[in-house]
Amino acid sequence: MRVRVAAIQMSSVPDRDANLAAAAVHIRAAAEVGSRFVSLPENFSYLGRPEDKKQIAEDLDRSPSLDFLREQARRHEIHLIGGSIPLKTSDPERVSNSCFAIGPAGDVLARYDKLHLFDVSIDRENTHRESDHVVPGNSVVTFSAEGLTVGLTICYDVRFPELYRRIASEGADVVFVPAAFTVPTGRAHWEVLLRARAIENLCYVVAPAQVGEHVPGRTTYGHSMIVDPWGNVKAEETNGPGVIWADLDISEIASARARLPVLEHRRADLFPS
Repeated sequence: MRVRVAAIQMSSVPDRDANLAAAAVHIRAAAEVGSRFVSLPENFSYLGRPEDKKQIAEDLDRSPSLDFLREQARRHEIHLIGGSIPLKTSDPERVSNSCFAIGPAGDVLARYDKLHLFDVSIDRENTHRESDHVVPGNSVVTFSAEGLTVGLTICYDVRFPELYRRIASEGADVVFVPAAFTVPTGRAHWEVLLRARAIENLCYVVAPAQVGEHVPGRTTYGHSMIVDPWGNVKAEETNGPGVIWADLDISEIASARARLPVLEHRRADLFPS
């Protein structure tokens, strides 16, 4: 079985309407090449100053971004992985960083709230405390669609292999990693982390990314990527906004796991999930 998937690279800004309009163009392009799964990057509907997230956070039951995702999935009859959007929480100072998976009928198949928050100090220009503005999630999320088991993660999650092994233990064939990686960490680690997560778990990894300058002082790395279970990069966007796609050959997963049965060899007695 082969399933075509697409990853959308965007350069989102603090203007939600402009971002949704740009996303609609890319989604249509992805659908036109026959993609059954299409994924947007992290913060696709808003990428500005982190401290402004609480002002633009949406209510779950009145979310223009979620309504947009549902309408686009219905219009193009695709499975749409909605990158992430900021939603209001019980904490008035912090939002959730939430990824929704939408089915072709416009139904919500899954919601994943980012587990690991980007609290780092790379250098003077690259110090971030995502936890000041975002409430972390508490659940590992997979769902089934088109005969596939799909895992959801977001950006900084990619540095935590135990999350991906847990997702693999739930039978994941493909894991999505919508992201907004910084330039310094992206240059150093983005490709090697994505390929490692695919190799370790013998699954496909699809990583749509943000690229370029979004507000003064905030620039992302881009290089959206689709990686196969053997660690080969099947598609990569090295320029600006755009769409990449690749066909996932599900037989490759079984073949890779038969040749290199690391999931069977894992010492669960010593390293429980």
